[in-house]
Amino acid sequence: MDKVLMGEYDIIVVGAGHAGCEAALASARMGNRTLMFSINLEAIAMMPCNPSIGGTGKGHLVREIDALGGEMGVNIDKTFIQSRMLNTAKGPAVHSLRAQADKHRYHTEMKKTIEKQPNLDMKQDEVIDLIIEDGAVCGVLTRTHAEYRCKAVVLATGTFLRGKIFIGDSVFSSGPNGLAPSMELSENLQKHGMKMRRFKTGTPARALASTFDYSKMQRQDGDQRIVPFSFLNDKLEREQVPCWLTYTNEETHRIIRENFHRSALFGGQIEGIGPRYCPSIEDKVNRFADKKRHQLFVEPEGLDTEEMYIQGMSSSLPQDVQRDFYHSIAGLENITITRPAYAIEYDCIDPMDLDLNLEYRFIKNLFCAGQFNGSSGYEEAAAQGLMAGINASLTINGKNSLILDRSEAYIGVLIDDLVTKGTNEPYRIMTSRAEYRLVLRQDNADTRLTKIGYDIGLASEERYQKYLAKQKLVDDEVHRLASTTVGPKDANEYLERRGSAPLSNRVSLMELMKRPEVDYASLAEIDPDRPELSSHALDQVQVQIKYEGYIAKQMAQVEKFKKLEGKALPQDLDYGAIEGLRIEAAQKLSQIKPLSVGQASRISGVSPADINVLMIWMEKRRREKK
Repeated sequence: MDKVLMGEYDIIVVGAGHAGCEAALASARMGNRTLMFSINLEAIAMMPCNPSIGGTGKGHLVREIDALGGEMGVNIDKTFIQSRMLNTAKGPAVHSLRAQADKHRYHTEMKKTIEKQPNLDMKQDEVIDLIIEDGAVCGVLTRTHAEYRCKAVVLATGTFLRGKIFIGDSVFSSGPNGLAPSMELSENLQKHGMKMRRFKTGTPARALASTFDYSKMQRQDGDQRIVPFSFLNDKLEREQVPCWLTYTNEETHRIIRENFHRSALFGGQIEGIGPRYCPSIEDKVNRFADKKRHQLFVEPEGLDTEEMYIQGMSSSLPQDVQRDFYHSIAGLENITITRPAYAIEYDCIDPMDLDLNLEYRFIKNLFCAGQFNGSSGYEEAAAQGLMAGINASLTINGKNSLILDRSEAYIGVLIDDLVTKGTNEPYRIMTSRAEYRLVLRQDNADTRLTKIGYDIGLASEERYQKYLAKQKLVDDEVHRLASTTVGPKDANEYLERRGSAPLSNRVSLMELMKRPEVDYASLAEIDPDRPELSSHALDQVQVQIKYEGYIAKQMAQVEKFKKLEGKALPQDLDYGAIEGLRIEAAQKLSQIKPLSVGQASRISGVSPADINVLMIWMEKRRREKK
């Protein structure tokens, strides 16, 4: 059958998951005629696994996506059914917002946003090949023999490429959640020279809400003060639904151990590598044999469904074994399982074949995002999709790419880790991966990134003006607290109630706030003239003052980091010709082609001694030029 030219676009996005949605919206909002493909339009922003957004480290990514002008934070604020701030007993650097989503409404609202977005078309069809001419991608071909031409492509295929489901001995080709897999595209990408590898992830069973015994589980309620994800929302009020906590036990573990031989994971059927930080229940029981129990969260999938998600119990064991081990758990003895747990294996690329702008190194104008790059999680996918969409747009319009470094954003940490260090398992962001996490807090994501999003034409005028107004409010309030003083007569009764030492002289409200027993909210007792602040501004004032000294120290570290990042390396540099550079280092540097000495220093196999050789070579070259 002959190919039929069906349209011409600036940018085509292949895939409509969390990465594809952000890529397509970013491209369209930056003024490009954009087309987004999905095998099934019901897969738009689908949540085939955990029905939640945010969490430790991930909440930072969502705030950063929002600050740049992305959609994930806006969408979860519309559709959450429970909201909690995690890690509040620890410092503000690791505070992370997490919201339980109504997964069906999340999909519906995102689909509606895409349908209404100017410059953006969406089509239900399967892309089976790329059209490449003169080393650059210039279109796609679909299963229906339709050809679409474009200037750039973003691949955001998720777990669909040669997807394979495992439930015990039952193994079959499938995408997530029972949708069709993409078989031909993977084969054709390999024909174009892309090296593929197999990764694996999984999801737990779902069961009917009416069949749980909640009296045997611990109720988990949302926070009374709801903190929005998006800086466009000052305040949110909504009736929240509870989640529930329970635990596995020794009987659960016995059932699982006795059936290890029936698990696809241990039986050798699965060749893909799974995420170390989100193992299946059989993997947990095997690896942590000394643990008497593992916690599980029972979470609603939405307001208009009876299905509950059993977080922490993904598995590839057969359905009869699943039934037995789920029924051994307190509160789950009589549950009716509607969807069994399964493992899914899929194709992805080595992210070290990408540049920091997420462009594939060997095919021009081809950008890649999400689980296709070897990452795991909705938030990691959305962050990459946003950056791929931004950079595809900047590239075809002859502008420099936007590359966020490790001191600017968790997004920078995520992409730098993938591209520079690579990954041998599905990559998950964590706060411990960020060296400068005290200055990369979720409360200041707008301060760090909104102007960047505005300058590239993505963050809207409304968002930018709201950011400027909030920033002025924060600055004015910090200045007011620094210049307003109180004496012993004003404050000592309040300080005694807080268990804090009394004053002997007048001090500023800012100095009082630095005391561990004092916070901004309680200070209202002796500060009646304060202005009303939004939740976002309030959090920022509190952190700026309480952690002023620590933040200053970290900013000094950032300055040192920036110096190395500012030492640019030529992209055509012949590392093999640099005398004194070890062979392994020269090979790794030639493969990755780092943009700077800073990036070179983070490459596995490149030692501090190799960096010194590079620095000496650069100084010698500078003197020769001079």
